[in-house]
Amino acid sequence: MKVLITGASGGIGSAIAKKFLSCDCEVVGLDVAPAVIQHEKYTHIVANVTETLPDVEGVNILVTAAGVQSEKEDAIEVNLKGVIRTVEKYAFTPAIRSVLNVASASARNGAEFPLYAASKGGVVTYTKSTALRLATYGATCNTLSPGGVMTASNDPVIQNKTLFQKALAENLFGRWAEPSEIAEWAYFLTVVNKSMTGEDVLVDCGEMVKSNFVWPK
Repeated sequence: MKVLITGASGGIGSAIAKKFLSCDCEVVGLDVAPAVIQHEKYTHIVANVTETLPDVEGVNILVTAAGVQSEKEDAIEVNLKGVIRTVEKYAFTPAIRSVLNVASASARNGAEFPLYAASKGGVVTYTKSTALRLATYGATCNTLSPGGVMTASNDPVIQNKTLFQKALAENLFGRWAEPSEIAEWAYFLTVVNKSMTGEDVLVDCGEMVKSNFVWPK
């Protein structure tokens, strides 16, 4: 299988690329940053999802993991429009088998930077539209929405002991996922899964369902 992954030099994107490589797939990584992976079956392309994308033929699996986690104006341009550009460029061919767009738990609860949350919410909705169109190819298209993940982009919280403990207290397990765990979900949704499409899979250690039930003792 030929897998194209955007954001392949970042935490989640890199972990997903390594997972597919460990399963003997051919992987093409696309990122604004240089390659962080050296492997005989890995090809790296330095490119920006906000600009003209390079031609890559015969993509069987597409994973869009490129994104910015900030309150900058480019959150919409990169996280939402970048996904749209990428999917429209590579997905609609006879070779396609599955598409996975990495969204965020923020797409559901809005509890992050406003533009970031809006961009990820847009990705979830766009994915549903894409699933409708990809069905004619027999391909699945879903989103994967992580909660807290142990990546460098989250270092402002992870490296602050007080803030990190406060963040961990927001979910049921008192931990954040490792990038390798998200990669396992990505592999399952794009390779093992053959029947679920147009859905958003939330992986947040139970943060979304945590609640404090108020009732007399």
